[in-house]
Amino acid sequence: MKITASEVNKLRQATGAGMMDCKKALVEAEGDFDKAVENLRKKGQKVAANRADRESSEGAVLAKVNADHTAGVVVSVNCETDFVAKNDSYLKLANDLVDLALECESLDDFLAASFEGMTVAEKLTEQTGVIGEKIEIGGFKTLKAPFVGSYIHAGNKIASLVGLSDTIDNGAEVAKNVAMQVAAMNPIALNEDHVDASVVEKEIEIAKDQLRQEGKPEAMLDNIVKGKIKRFYKDNTLVNQDYIKDSKVSVAAYVKSAGEVTVTGYQRVALV
Repeated sequence: MKITASEVNKLRQATGAGMMDCKKALVEAEGDFDKAVENLRKKGQKVAANRADRESSEGAVLAKVNADHTAGVVVSVNCETDFVAKNDSYLKLANDLVDLALECESLDDFLAASFEGMTVAEKLTEQTGVIGEKIEIGGFKTLKAPFVGSYIHAGNKIASLVGLSDTIDNGAEVAKNVAMQVAAMNPIALNEDHVDASVVEKEIEIAKDQLRQEGKPEAMLDNIVKGKIKRFYKDNTLVNQDYIKDSKVSVAAYVKSAGEVTVTGYQRVALV
């Protein structure tokens, strides 16, 4: 049967599939639009199954906050190649997905959410068939605070969120600057209290072993290690790190200079 260009275009708009794939799907479905959509989804499932063991280490990491800056989400939409990751249509898909992610509490909620007439999980499978690469969500993190700001590093490889304890006049700038710090320095925790005890214990043992190898007396180890752990906190916890835009002050001092506000939390997602 004859398939018109307008029918092909309608299916392209609905699925994002290529022109020839859409025409073939319509021919196989004898012009039945819904059946053609189903045919394309089945193709996506087959491609997804064939590429399940592929690495999806490229993609786009995006962060967004809601209108009143009280909640944010950072999501990594992963693919196999940098060529696909930089494609305008792929970036539009990623942005549309992150807009939806703002309304979800968890990754499971997000994957089950309705998107363009199907679930997000189904959309990812469909796009695997359309694009020919494994498409999946590589990271999904949310943050809530009295004020949330975001930062996306150039190239969409890293994105982060930062929460502040209150709203201040220049809160957007402060939160973005600290989120940039998070992206660049990748702290392991907000402050000393948030570092897992097992991590600290391991650092203490490493430091003591090094000191013993240097011939330091056993009686002196505890005092020397205190200084090393203090340095560990300074290098690895967000509020104690040197502020990247002014190394003379800590992140905590920079934030305090902006107003009566503190950092309450952060999230970071990067392509591995």
